[in-house]
Amino acid sequence: MASTDTTTDSTAKAKKPVTHDLADLEAGLDALDAVQAHRTPVREVLLKKVLPPLLAVALVLVVWQLLVWARVTDDYKLPPPAAVWNSLADMWLQGTLLEVVWTSVWRGLSGFLIALAIGTPLGLLVARVKFVRAAIGPVLSGLQSLPSVAWVPPAVIWLGLDNSMMYAVILLGAVPSIANGLVSGIDQVPPLYLRAGRTLGATGLQGARFIVMPAALPGYLSGLKQGWAFSWRSLMAAEIIAASPDLGLGLGQLLEAGRETQDMAGVFLAILLILVVGIAIDLLIFSPLERRVLRSRGLLVKS
Repeated sequence: MASTDTTTDSTAKAKKPVTHDLADLEAGLDALDAVQAHRTPVREVLLKKVLPPLLAVALVLVVWQLLVWARVTDDYKLPPPAAVWNSLADMWLQGTLLEVVWTSVWRGLSGFLIALAIGTPLGLLVARVKFVRAAIGPVLSGLQSLPSVAWVPPAVIWLGLDNSMMYAVILLGAVPSIANGLVSGIDQVPPLYLRAGRTLGATGLQGARFIVMPAALPGYLSGLKQGWAFSWRSLMAAEIIAASPDLGLGLGQLLEAGRETQDMAGVFLAILLILVVGIAIDLLIFSPLERRVLRSRGLLVKS
């Protein structure tokens, strides 16, 4: 009897350190999983995020001005930065700058939203139905590689010179990218997630909403960014080729007007405005969404 008690006591003593070690291990894992959220100091934000692009822009302007001073080409081919600034100031004083920019931005964003409403269910259908994937999957990949400018002539013939032609070109350029991005994201979802969802009763639309879409979000977001890029480029191609007074004056028409009048300062201004709008949409919409998705998955500690 005494030997039995001794054995029991020794076993209990042997288990205590193991339990203590497991508690320490769990505490350490919890500490690793916990994301230390804190506000980044303003000075750090300025040094790491604001200063580098400003320095890059300043360097480009310096090199540009040096090339003008070196007279590497004729003045009408390479205007100085001051001439481009004067064109910008003239449009601002005339009250046409914001109107031109907003015309293109509104077309681009509204066309992208329509493409989003079409491309998302199409991507889900292609990814989840084998017959549909075999039938139109290669077609979507081919459409994605087709230059958007190729759709402008048939769109003009079919729909005429109006906004419907613009939206048709945007959709044909953006929908394949959004759908293929979602298909790629769904293909990367671990099968274990899908089996667990079916076990819990998440099938059909519920499975797509609560299991497939959240798990495929990173790939889907990449497709959205690419879809916006295709939307913007498709719109610029359509505005450059299909210029008409009935369509109003957008950035593409501004670029084409500068070419027709050989106003290189106006051409450079249009190019810079197109670039600024593309960067602004990415910084204001897609970059915050991407950081939020990465942070929710523990992949981004600092913003």
